Amino acid sequence: MSRWRAGLRTRVVAGFAAGALTLSASMALVSYEVTRSALIGGRERSAVRSATFDARVVAAGLNTDRPDIAAMLRSLDTGGNRRVLVFHLGHWYARNADSGAATAVPQSLQRMVSDSGQGIQRLRVDGVPVVVVGILLTPATALYEIDYLRELDQTLRTLGWVLTLVASAVAVGGAGLGWYATRYVLRPLRSVADAAQGITAGDLSARLDPATDPDLERLSTSFNEMVDQLSRRIERDRRFAADVSHELRSPLQTLAASASVLERRRDQLDERTATAAGLVVAELDRFQSLVDDLLELSRGDLPAQLAPVDIGELARRAVQRRGLDPAIVQCAETVRWTVDRRRIEQVLVNLLDNAVTHGGGPVAVRVAGRGRDGSIEVDDEGPGVNPAERDVIFDRFVRGRSSGARGNDAGTGLGLSLVAQHVAAHGGRVAVLDRPGGGARFRIELPGAR
Repeated sequence: MSRWRAGLRTRVVAGFAAGALTLSASMALVSYEVTRSALIGGRERSAVRSATFDARVVAAGLNTDRPDIAAMLRSLDTGGNRRVLVFHLGHWYARNADSGAATAVPQSLQRMVSDSGQGIQRLRVDGVPVVVVGILLTPATALYEIDYLRELDQTLRTLGWVLTLVASAVAVGGAGLGWYATRYVLRPLRSVADAAQGITAGDLSARLDPATDPDLERLSTSFNEMVDQLSRRIERDRRFAADVSHELRSPLQTLAASASVLERRRDQLDERTATAAGLVVAELDRFQSLVDDLLELSRGDLPAQLAPVDIGELARRAVQRRGLDPAIVQCAETVRWTVDRRRIEQVLVNLLDNAVTHGGGPVAVRVAGRGRDGSIEVDDEGPGVNPAERDVIFDRFVRGRSSGARGNDAGTGLGLSLVAQHVAAHGGRVAVLDRPGGGARFRIELPGAR
């Protein structure tokens, strides 16, 4: 199983997003901690001041002959967030009849107050954060003030959510910035990809402008030099194939004329000579087909000459040219496709020849379209194509492996190669499939042909 790997754009966008999230989360955490420390510190100082003031009031009341601690506590202005407790001579006194509030004062704070005279501690009471301040009034009396931090806790929660949303927004913004940056940075690479795609389609004039981006000047220059060398190499190969084919035509014509003389006088020859003459004539015909195919291959790298063509009429013409029944052509509508007439007609003729020679004859030629794309299918009733050979059947000179396997070894091995080359010149593709009911189906797809 192949391991999935993220593309360059995905990695850059993820990197920007992760960096922005890390930075924003760090800043948010620092901001939260600083704000939290400042708010809680201020609240603790306020609680200490309030407890100190209340301690003075209670201490003054204890100096009377008969002190009423509960009345003194009720006289204190504690608001809605503070509770005052007094521990006197082993008993707890509260503002109201709520002696259970004493459980909010931890033993550790009581020991701290007893030892040092004052203490402060933060804890949670019933899930609510509180600040407890203790002040020793006399060796037997201590005041404890519980300050509930409900509003402060809610404020910190809101601040935490706000900072989280801000960090998330910054991360999304970082991802957007990364996407924009990759789009800008990859724009020259898209130009390279477009140029390479044009070259693949046969447009050898595609080049890159070195002045577009100074940082990519070396890449553009190297790419253009590579295309120049490729163009010269292809031109040399094409010229060589064309020169060889032209040079072979003259002796072939002489041999064909001589062979025709032998063919006309076969009845005057003895049996062995007549058989040899027949073999010479057959091989000369095959040689002539091979030379014609080589000439066609030498012109195959040229760009397609596109023009509107009645594709249904073109298919019927190719069928008639092969001496077959035009009724096998199935075209649902009369449409004009923008294609190279000569190339598509050659494609049809070669597929029909392949069906006649190796597939028991064609049974259907279907012309159809979907949207702006067109497709052509040629069905035969032969043995089909071995799945192991479908990847190589369109290569040059595979007659011995593919065509021969289908029951006939008389072709040149270039017919299907020409089909693939002409279809590629249109930016399309050709494939061989199994025909329902037996046989092979050659399917051509031409994007944007309609």
